[in-house]
Amino acid sequence: MSAEYNADGGRPGAGGAGEHMTRRDALKRGACGAAGLMLAGRTSEGAIVSSIQEKAKSIIQIWLWGGPPHTDTFDPKPAAGYDYCGPLTKTIATNAGSQIGELMVESAKVADKYTIIRSMTHGNNGHETAAYMVQTGWQPGGRVVYPHVGAIVSKLKGYEVGYKGLIPPYVVLTQPQGRFSESGYLGPKYKPFATGGDPGKQPFAVEGVIAEGVSDKRQKERRELLHNISTFGQAMKDDPRFVTLAESEDQAYDLILGDGAKVFDLRTEKDELRDRYGRNTFGQSCLVARRLVEKGVKFITINYQGWDTHKQHFEIMRRKLPEMDKGFATLISDLSERGLLDSTIVWMGGEFGRSPRVSWEPPWNGGRQHFGACFSHVIAGGGFKGGMVVGSSNATGEEVKDRPVYPWDLISTMFRLQGIDPKRELQHPQGFAVKLCPSKDDGVKSGGMLTEII
Repeated sequence: MSAEYNADGGRPGAGGAGEHMTRRDALKRGACGAAGLMLAGRTSEGAIVSSIQEKAKSIIQIWLWGGPPHTDTFDPKPAAGYDYCGPLTKTIATNAGSQIGELMVESAKVADKYTIIRSMTHGNNGHETAAYMVQTGWQPGGRVVYPHVGAIVSKLKGYEVGYKGLIPPYVVLTQPQGRFSESGYLGPKYKPFATGGDPGKQPFAVEGVIAEGVSDKRQKERRELLHNISTFGQAMKDDPRFVTLAESEDQAYDLILGDGAKVFDLRTEKDELRDRYGRNTFGQSCLVARRLVEKGVKFITINYQGWDTHKQHFEIMRRKLPEMDKGFATLISDLSERGLLDSTIVWMGGEFGRSPRVSWEPPWNGGRQHFGACFSHVIAGGGFKGGMVVGSSNATGEEVKDRPVYPWDLISTMFRLQGIDPKRELQHPQGFAVKLCPSKDDGVKSGGMLTEII
């Protein structure tokens, strides 16, 4: 795996934020993706009824791409001194009695609704390998390429078991990471639907296809013209062999011009609420995620870039933390106020934390480095208790002090709350069975499922 990435964590030429997609590309991807999803529904292996009670109907993953600083956010260490805290030397009391970083003002007000895990660990400091571990629940290497949690949820809770939503069951706002195959051995049918575009700029729809100067009427006329002059277009209308492809095209266009597109149009929301979320890409992505949950979408990932702060760490944190704090806290409050939090897991974290000891020396001049030995995640809703803290780190935040939580521990617990047996096996295309998640029985280090907060 290559280690060459842009400053914001994106990889050049691999689906990063700077990659341009045309309107035609977006429509083509939408049609192909919809076709795959529909075909998946027609080739169902059949659902296995689980005795595990389902509490969570949806998951919103807030992926802090690059690795957020645990000691500046949810595990502050003010007594560690300047070499660890830099200028962020204060903490703020939450409404649940815990202490979090001084810039997390809004999150402190809703801490009774989420739980902080301060003892996440895996010991890996590489972006690609750590991201793979945290989002699949498996160690990298070996003959199996494991899928993202969202792809598993898409398979077991999506079209194959009767999902009828207009929006695909697994959505990414707005760009895929490009660091590993989200669908893994499950294949391209289970890749996420990535919206592209920028929810902070309205009108917003799939890859910005509501383009300036092109009305809905003109889009429809273009489609009709294409069908009239295309032999293949006529065949799609008249030949029953093309019925699935025609349905897929209809679904793709619905995401642009039909009811499916309406979920992405934030102009229908009150200005006051949009302001609460924050008029920026992340804040408005959180608002779109809430709307997707209302439409029954099973798994939504918000890829929130910019956390790989090797240099100018504290300057960046003074910009990013208030933005993250506002969007996250408002999402939690908004879901709760609408009666959706009890059935929606909100999972926030990155591939690792940042080094508690600040790198003051050149060329970093006040940066934090990759740190997989100990870091924090936050979990809320969908059957998880709020107002709690799981585990702890030592006085400097560099080591897990008690109750280690490994990625597979957390993922297994989320599966259970979705009514999915984490010990269940799926069939690999090469004919052998693959477990959803490893456990101590598979020889991995494990702190066990998070039964204390469910």
